Amino acid sequence: MDSAGQDINLNSPNKGLLSDSMTEVPVDAVVAAQTPAVEGLTEAEEEELRAELTKVEEEIVTLRQVLAAKERHCGELRRKLGLSALEGLKQNLSRSWHDVQVSNAYKKTQETLSQAGQKTSAALSTMGSAISRKLGDMRNSATFKSLEDRVGTIKTCSSFASHGASAGTPSSPRLPPHSRAAAPCGRMPKRL
Repeated sequence: MDSAGQDINLNSPNKGLLSDSMTEVPVDAVVAAQTPAVEGLTEAEEEELRAELTKVEEEIVTLRQVLAAKERHCGELRRKLGLSALEGLKQNLSRSWHDVQVSNAYKKTQETLSQAGQKTSAALSTMGSAISRKLGDMRNSATFKSLEDRVGTIKTCSSFASHGASAGTPSSPRLPPHSRAAAPCGRMPKRL
């Protein structure tokens, strides 16, 4: 029994047996190879086209064989020169990257990104100078100067309280740090 007529379903109870719906029909190779001729072609034209098709198919086979021989020869030359497959891959990638870089699409994308970067840089620069100007205006305002004066006074007082009161002299009492910081400048809290 030939395998073409066997039931290939492995779960079938009839596996390996011919199915009833299939019958063996002999197929003539010449009839199967020929397709109906295109209308409008004479028998001579059809024969000429078939001969040309056969010739082209033979040339394709020959070219494939030549290409395979050239690839083998190329591989041998690379091996003799000590070039590895990795070297070839690096060269191919280099060549491909170069081809991408010289393509019009890459150049247009690069120009667009460059312009976008320049515009972004200009916008950030403008924003930075605007913020600097606003901070300068704020620093010159009366409110900020008043706050700066108060912070300076507090700093001076705390510095005086911490250095002056902790000098270790018998006349200067040692106070806990939180008492010194809370004391107004120039006045020390009384000792309890």
